[in-house]
Formats: sequence, C-alpha cells, structure tokens
Amino acid sequence: MADVKTINLTIEGRPVAVAEGTSLLEAARTVGVLIPHYCYHPGLPVAGVCRMCLVEVEKAPKLAPACATSVAEGQVVHVHSEPAREARKGVLEMLLINHPLDCPICDQAGECELQDYTFQEGRKDSRYKEPKRFNPVEDFGGDVMYVPNRCILCTRCVRFMDDVAQDPVLNVSERGDRAYIGKFEEKDLTHPWAGNVVELCPVGALLSKDFLNKARAWELDRTASICPNCTQGCNAIIETRDNVVVRMRPRANADVNEYFLCDAGRLDYRWMNGQNRLELPKARQGGALADADWDVALGAAAAAIRGKRTVVVASPMLSNETLHLLARLIKATGGAGAFRVATGPEAPLPGVKDLALRAERAANVAGAELMGFTKTDTPFSGLVDGDVLVIADHTVTDADAAAANRAGAVVVIGTTMPAGLSRVEAVLPITNFSEEEGTFTNLRGRVQRFLQAKAAPGLARPSWFVLSDLLASLGQATDYFVPSDVFTALASSHAEFAGLSYDTIGLRGLPVLGAAQAAGAAP
Repeated sequence: MADVKTINLTIEGRPVAVAEGTSLLEAARTVGVLIPHYCYHPGLPVAGVCRMCLVEVEKAPKLAPACATSVAEGQVVHVHSEPAREARKGVLEMLLINHPLDCPICDQAGECELQDYTFQEGRKDSRYKEPKRFNPVEDFGGDVMYVPNRCILCTRCVRFMDDVAQDPVLNVSERGDRAYIGKFEEKDLTHPWAGNVVELCPVGALLSKDFLNKARAWELDRTASICPNCTQGCNAIIETRDNVVVRMRPRANADVNEYFLCDAGRLDYRWMNGQNRLELPKARQGGALADADWDVALGAAAAAIRGKRTVVVASPMLSNETLHLLARLIKATGGAGAFRVATGPEAPLPGVKDLALRAERAANVAGAELMGFTKTDTPFSGLVDGDVLVIADHTVTDADAAAANRAGAVVVIGTTMPAGLSRVEAVLPITNFSEEEGTFTNLRGRVQRFLQAKAAPGLARPSWFVLSDLLASLGQATDYFVPSDVFTALASSHAEFAGLSYDTIGLRGLPVLGAAQAAGAAP
C-alpha cells in the first residue's frame, strides 16, 4: 500500500499533522479541540447541513464547514475567533426559534448537545417573541418515538437508515420552516438495528420507549462492558440507577461494532436485574438443603466432588476466567465439560463490515471452546451413573433434569436455582456478568474486558472467586485475589492467550493467537 501523505497545519495555535483527506473537524479532535457540530458523525456520510461547525481559515474568503473541508498544507484554522463564534451563535438562535423549553421533562436533558452548545456559545436572551410551532409526537415503530418539536433536522437518523442499515424508512418531509422527519408509507423502524437512531440524535427528538422517563442522565452510573447477548461481543456501556440496570448503549470500537448496537442487545438487559436470584449458600443437612455459611457449603461441594469423576455443564455466558477454573476442576477429576447455546436468526448491519446480531445468543461460546468445553444440544448426555454433576449457571430444562438425576451428586454454582433436581449436595450462589469483572472471547477470537456495573445480591460472590475457593477446598493451589490473577494463570496455560494481560487488553480488546487469520477468512 502506498504511503499516506501527511499534512501539516495549525488549529487554534496547535501544530497538527494528519493524513491527507482528513476533515478539519477530525484533525482538530486529534489535538483536543472540539469543534461544535450536529449533523456530523464519524460513522455516517458527511452532509454538511447544520452549519454549526463553521470555522475561520486564514486567507479563505469565507467561513468553512469543518466537517466537509479537508486539511491542506500550511492552513491556519481558528475555531474560537469572533467571526466563527458569531456564526455559531446565529445557528443556535435559528435552531431555538421553534425548539420548546422541554428540558425539565426531556429524556435527553443532561446529555443534549443543543443544551451544551447553547450554554457555551448561545445568546443570553431570545429575540423571538412569536408563538412556537407545535407538532404532535409520532410513534415511529419498534422502540422509537419522534418528538418533531425538538428536531433540528440534522438528518443523522435518515442517513443511518439509508446508508448504514440500508433500509430507507425515514426522509425529510416538506421544506423550509415546515420540514420534519417523516416515514415512508407503510414503513416502520423495525429494522434490527433501528434503535441506533436514538443514540445518533443529538437532541431529544428521537426517544427510546423502553427508557422513557426512567431516569435523568445525571442520576446514572456508567460502566464499560460488553454486550453479552450474542457472540459478536459489541462494546457497550451499562447504565445503572440505584443498583438497577436501566439502559445499555453502544461503546465505540472500530474493530468490533464501530459505533452501533443492535436492538436485541440494547433491550435484553432485564435478566441482569432478576428477582429470583440465589443469595445464600446452601448445603445438604439432615437430608435437606439448608442455608449455610460459605465454608460449610464449599466443604459440602468439595466432599461431593472429591475422588469422583466430575461432569461440568457450564453456561457460555461465563467469563474466560471462570471457565478456566472449571476446566481445572474437570482436569483434576478426570471429567468432561459441555454446554448448550441458544440460537436465533442472524441480523447483519449491511453498512458495517462483519457486524451482525449473531445466531449464537451467548457471549463466550468461543471462550468455552478454547477452554475445552464441548458445544452440544444434549450437554447432560455424557453423565454416567455415579458421576458428580456440576451445573455452572447453565439453563436446565425438564429433559435435562431427568438426565441430571442420574448423577450420584449435584453441585449447583449459579445465579438461580434450577428446578427438578433431586440430588443437590451444595448450592454456591454467584454473581452475573454485570456484577463482576472478567473477559469474554468473541466469535473472531477477540478477548475483551467487562467491568462490574452493580453490586451483587445477598452473599453471592464472583464466579471466579467461588471456583477458586472450591479448588482450594479440593487441595489445589489457588493464589488468586483479583480476576486479573486468574487471567494471568489462564494466559500461561493456554497458548492461544499467550502474551495477553488485563493491561495489554485494555478496554478495546486484543485477538488470541491465530484469530487474525480466522477473522480474515471469515465470511
């Protein structure tokens, strides 16, 4: 590939060196200068319709739109000069002519770019005295509702549906001061990725019905995570209020999901707040399961496993760290490990290469296979009479329960209690993925970290911590104090993870050895 030419220029007094063809807006961002903008988004085609990003370029005859102007050698750009600020002030005044004072009731308040820029650069008063235009709220279908009074016609939503989703549903209807975002006849925002228009909207014109009136932006705690709802491993932000997950949003990662998250991923979060959780450890005492201290429950689990062949049926939603420790348990007892994964229709996002809601609806299928677990529709079929069965947060159907009862003893390590099991010797409650820290491996072999977003219920402990204690009860050395310790041990014992650590992975992830070739050969 030919070398890319580097262009040198000055923006707000700061020297900048960027590749030829870079826009002024992106060039400014590389040196920490934010040029206000509405219609521009790095994941969408450039439109240049909002005129908010006007900047002064020395020796140019007029102000230039930074989003649509490429850098040139020797340019001197002023973002905060008086002409540029006055131009943006005029744009803001025009946008506010018909914009309602909805901030006290608008879901976007606190994270609204119109609020932010008006506060920073807008007029201190309004010269407009006439009544504001009013249009009724419209249901756009799917999870999206449209509030036309707040719309600034940036057309991000239209361009996303046209160019990225490639499902033309939206348009700019009418012209001039009558213009609004309309739907084509008999069309709705039911595309599997249509919910991204809510994320893309810089104001409160497009809202999520699911999140409507749930919380204010400043009440939310935000945590970097991974969407667990399919094997794509989209980077996400989990938002909680009062220890309850209320929203999932995309987190940008050019190597996985760019700027987007499918509707199935963003809306399937309620299971993280489940009310039927295991909160206390249990052990069989006097012929029945009873609440017990952790030491007693761990002792009962170790006694049931010791000296027996152990079959582990593990959820593909468990972290690499937990699956590694389960694999150690299997190896120590000469057992076997298996899992089943739920499936659904695949839904690609046409405008982004290799991005889709995947058919396998679990976060860590690749990680489970790398740890030696077998993917099968009948994970309990490998049980032989007298085996010890360890159910590690795996879903148990009625047919599974009948097969599970062939085991000589059952140990449950999970977030909920499976029904229909008759030989449970111990129950060890664990946290779900939103309540602990760890890593997943996506379908392309990319290892990605997720962080703890909320507190665990009752006495539930992180899954890696419980497995570490169980192995210690069986006489194995486990000097793990944080999940990164487990990952270090994993990386030293699995060649595919060699050289990886929490520090090198960061919050963008890195592929396991050999994954680059696999990704290149992916369809």
